Amino acid sequence: MMRKNRQRSYWPRVAFVLVGILLFLGKEALAQKKPNIIYIMSDDHTSQAIGAYGGRLAGLNPTPNIDKLAAEGMLFENAFCTNSICTPSRANILTGQYSQTNGVLDLDGHLAPDRQFLPMEMKKLGYQTAMIGKWHLKEEPAAFDFYKVLHSQGEYFNPKFKDINNGKWPNNFTNYKGYVSDVITDITIDYLDHIDKTKPFFLMHHHKAPHDDFEYPERYESYLADTFIPEPASMYAQPFFGSEGTLGRNGSLKHRIGTSVSGRHPYRSYLTQYGLDTIRNEAQGTSAAYQMYLKKYLRCVKGVDDNLGRLFDYLKKNNLWDNTIIIYTSDQGMMLGEHDYMDKRWMYEESMRMPFIIKNVKSTNANTHTKALVNNTDYAPTMIELAGGKVPAYMQGESFKKVVQNPKESFHKATYYRYWMHLTHHDVPANFGLRTEKYKLIFYYGEHYLPELYGKKTMAWKKDNNDSFTFSPTPAAWEFYDLTQDPQELINRYKDPEFQTIIADMKTELKAQRTKYKETDEKYPNIQKVIDNHWND
Repeated sequence: MMRKNRQRSYWPRVAFVLVGILLFLGKEALAQKKPNIIYIMSDDHTSQAIGAYGGRLAGLNPTPNIDKLAAEGMLFENAFCTNSICTPSRANILTGQYSQTNGVLDLDGHLAPDRQFLPMEMKKLGYQTAMIGKWHLKEEPAAFDFYKVLHSQGEYFNPKFKDINNGKWPNNFTNYKGYVSDVITDITIDYLDHIDKTKPFFLMHHHKAPHDDFEYPERYESYLADTFIPEPASMYAQPFFGSEGTLGRNGSLKHRIGTSVSGRHPYRSYLTQYGLDTIRNEAQGTSAAYQMYLKKYLRCVKGVDDNLGRLFDYLKKNNLWDNTIIIYTSDQGMMLGEHDYMDKRWMYEESMRMPFIIKNVKSTNANTHTKALVNNTDYAPTMIELAGGKVPAYMQGESFKKVVQNPKESFHKATYYRYWMHLTHHDVPANFGLRTEKYKLIFYYGEHYLPELYGKKTMAWKKDNNDSFTFSPTPAAWEFYDLTQDPQELINRYKDPEFQTIIADMKTELKAQRTKYKETDEKYPNIQKVIDNHWND
């Protein structure tokens, strides 16, 4: 009788323990249902400097670790920014909105905590959120649970970070020793070591490199030292490129617009910056400047790629790889001598195109490419849907989750672009336009949205302040490129009778998108006047 009673008291205890185990396992399983998301963004890392994109630099093998990520994931061939400059692009990504809607038009833009929508939405879905590295949006990244962000642009060596645990913004600095790409990776790995493993995490891991001026550790000095870097032919000659908007009437602004690799631009060129203007042969001097430029740039890229290899190894060793969506991108592209331009800002392919590589959980759709047309306002909606949420109505971008699941899916038919900072820093005229799968239409309206700047000095100079240019309007003009036949955008076909129907249709779509995304110019009558006067040129 006593034995039966013991059996009766034993089984409830076993059942209780089993239920506890199941509940615990259920909690762990529930925690792992949602994928972790790491969004990695470098600064000015253009797609032609990534091996997996197969451009002219691919043979140099500049990015073996990013290429391995692409082999396990999906590479987007047609991902574009909507405003090719650091601060606005970051605001587009964090808000899922175009520049006039989120209020960040230029480098002076601020993104207040109550408009840092992406981390806010991820928190609602149960994610731990963190922002580490380059921020560049002025206001405190207070919508994140954790942050350590570079002060302004940040330093390449011995950088200081604004730290959520070290006082009040904006004076909460922590000093670090070492090279910035190494330090950012160290901070990220330390963060991952200490997170709550029962909850999913959303981490924005942002590198400063390879932004200019290009600084790198001594360990990279020999990298590419004896290598001749392939050069773009358009750096030397392009007789059918451009318009009055980029060259001026009868070429009168050829030396004024667009800072250069060659000595074409009198106050900012790599030829003069690197002290090579004593070389008498113009082509030789330009080539020497290009070789220095690209080697400095690619050594910074090497620092990013090596550190990504270190981060990826950590994720694999700590059982975080399979259940983590990893995205690699940049805040925009970069002109690497194409059209004899440096920097970004332009609507040309090398500047407007963003690398975008995504490894889904368990390497779903590994080693695939997609031609789907997406832009950076779509990134936040996509990550929210991949995390199991719904895209909020206030976001103007759209989720391309269906493309991530099937690379053959189509998406946008056209993507809108606008650069606001007329003649600022790199002497690029203000412009907007439309990019479709096959064509590109650009309107250079050549007016600053702040006309009170006219007559004041620009910043595209390297010599005497008194010799620098002043802000002024530049000629309005259209450019049209057939990307199927002319992927390097060497021939402006805007006046070609063959394309007039296509151009008319693109203007209709351009007007529709400007209205849809609240990008029209009622607030800027000086710009609207130019648009009205030249729309049908």
